[in-house]
Amino acid sequence: MKSARKPPTMADVAREAGVSPMTVSRAFKSDAYVNDETRRAILLAADRLGYVMDSMASGLSSRKTGFVAVTIPSINNANFADTVRGLTDGLLDKGLQVLLGYTNYSLEEEERLVRQLLTRRPEAIVVTGGKHTGKCRAMLENAGIPVIETWDLPPDPIDSVVGFSNAEASAMIVRHLVSTGRSKIAFLGGDTSRDTRGFDRRRGFVRTMQELKLDATRLAEIGPPPISMREGADALARLMAKWPDTEAVVCVSDLVAYGALTECQRLGIEVPGEMAVAGFGAYEISDICVPPITSVDPHCYQIGLLSAGRILELLSDEEDGKSHRQTVLDPGLLIRASTVSPEKA
Repeated sequence: MKSARKPPTMADVAREAGVSPMTVSRAFKSDAYVNDETRRAILLAADRLGYVMDSMASGLSSRKTGFVAVTIPSINNANFADTVRGLTDGLLDKGLQVLLGYTNYSLEEEERLVRQLLTRRPEAIVVTGGKHTGKCRAMLENAGIPVIETWDLPPDPIDSVVGFSNAEASAMIVRHLVSTGRSKIAFLGGDTSRDTRGFDRRRGFVRTMQELKLDATRLAEIGPPPISMREGADALARLMAKWPDTEAVVCVSDLVAYGALTECQRLGIEVPGEMAVAGFGAYEISDICVPPITSVDPHCYQIGLLSAGRILELLSDEEDGKSHRQTVLDPGLLIRASTVSPEKA
């Protein structure tokens, strides 16, 4: 039987390129200095020989695994996908890869995932939101690696934060709707026991309505997240059956808002003439539907990109040692045709 061919080694690449094995090792590490000419020669030699660096062996010797762990609530949510894309792009030049897990909006599942991910020794971990189980928080606090909490502004951050105020996002929409002359405004949201960011948006709605001396009791819960467009439509139908004089709805997401918009059309309710509809997330569907839906842009990609930048700062020799650093983004209000004043509709 023909014996298997022995794969090329780092020493083979070193001989082919005319350098030391240590230089070859450094050339494959983006954080080590090797001049461009030498690096190109080494990479060409590796290509000629078919050499593939053993990342596991390299990780054991350098105590670096080359990946960043990430938890998100949902893998089919375009907003979280954009955040992961920004994080991946921000880490790409440094050779760091993303290892992804999703929690399905469950703090208990987040705890399980974090425990599993930490056993793989990531170089940093990014989590969605600032609320965790006690055990999960303890693991993150004692992980000894950079921890980035995103999509939120937790009052007691574990390490670093890249996020925004979900409550203020709803407040912006309420103030805009009131400026168009509407006062009978409702909120379509989800199961607040699981979706902490959705709860903060509802909290911002209630607080702002109360500050403006308006009725803040038109609250329609929908069900556990993730919430579909179908559920948004059903919630709008129930809302109108209970409060038929409602003039506007603030929706926890653009998907809910799109469902509400289509239900208005089925019920013969003119948007925006009789009803204003606003969402959250700046989804593509909210921009191309008829009429386009007013939404809040939370800058999802930037959250990921800024998180990557913070990780690289914390891993670099130039890190200034500051912890609990907050990077606060200002969501943008995208005013579209679904909320123009009734007089202009």
